[in-house]
Amino acid sequence: MNGVEIVEDGLRLRPWQASDADAVHRACQDPDIRRWTRVPSPYRRRDAVGFLTDLAPAAWADGTGAPFAVCDEVGEELLGSCSLVSIDRVLRSGEVGYWTAPWARGRGVAERAVRALARWAFATLDLRRLLWQAELGNHASRLVALRAGFRIEGQLRLADPVTEGGDGWIGSLLPGEVPAPGAPGPAATGTLAARRAAVFGRDQPTLFATVGDHELRLRPLEVRDLGAVTTTCQDPETIRWTTVPVPYRHDDAEAYLGVTRRAWAAGTAANFVLADQDDCYVGVIDLRLSPTDPLLADVGFMVAPHARGRGYVAAGLAALSTWGFTTLGLARIEWRAMVGNTASRRAAEKAGFTVEGTLRAGLNHRGQRVDCWIAALLPQDVT
Repeated sequence: MNGVEIVEDGLRLRPWQASDADAVHRACQDPDIRRWTRVPSPYRRRDAVGFLTDLAPAAWADGTGAPFAVCDEVGEELLGSCSLVSIDRVLRSGEVGYWTAPWARGRGVAERAVRALARWAFATLDLRRLLWQAELGNHASRLVALRAGFRIEGQLRLADPVTEGGDGWIGSLLPGEVPAPGAPGPAATGTLAARRAAVFGRDQPTLFATVGDHELRLRPLEVRDLGAVTTTCQDPETIRWTTVPVPYRHDDAEAYLGVTRRAWAAGTAANFVLADQDDCYVGVIDLRLSPTDPLLADVGFMVAPHARGRGYVAAGLAALSTWGFTTLGLARIEWRAMVGNTASRRAAEKAGFTVEGTLRAGLNHRGQRVDCWIAALLPQDVT
């Protein structure tokens, strides 16, 4: 397969040249490129030269890939990289990969380049499907894929065992699904997908609430909190009303820390520590997004024994729910608790939740179906 040029929507995609070495070397010093791609780290100039003179030409020659440099249509400035990799002529499929140089970000370069590459791959190579994969947490790449027309189809476990955790997202694009040049994609700026990619693509925030004359902080769980988490989860009341492991050990708290970090990276949940005015742990509170309804979430919480009855949960629920409505665009937040858990119910009601009834066998509690109360909070309920 011979190298070609693709000109579309203000960009020129061309085969790599040896003269690109300095620009590639400079771009690949960027922490985000090193974090989310497989470029060598540290990235030396000889790595750039090897890619340009050996790896890229070999991919074109044997037909397994189509690596392009992305430039301005009328200039030679390197803006990024956009490639077809793992081309399979039998399955008529390929995978896209891309990065944008730090000096070219915020201009839609990757989105426009992926669309142009996809259109060429379908029309010229007669491919019938393109794949996109990214490490869990790479929301910038996910957003580019969505805007280019890809449908995110799920999560792959151990997609890349080299990375910590190794999990990744996968999506696909078929002929006829590529947006026209200049047209908004399925995830144009301002859509819910774009909004959440921006939120979960950043570090988890700290939220604030007031309890009496004290400030309550909702912050990410930290290693220093794990001892208090363990003590809370060994308490008989916590065990009675939740499904924490029994017996609960410090290793379980460490595992929970990993769960919270992966959930934020995946954009599926926001898990916060409730911290008092001295920034000490007094409990945890979780907002979990529904996997089937993008406008729905549910909450869960537990409080350290010494901190119960002080209004921490009600204040934290109110702050977290407001953040969920205003930042994540939720339309409904639900609370559930086993019938009889009056302390949890009081906290939910103080936060503004309206109890809607009892769900028979609504919860699975340690292998048994039990009745539960259900309550909900809507955006108009927040004052």
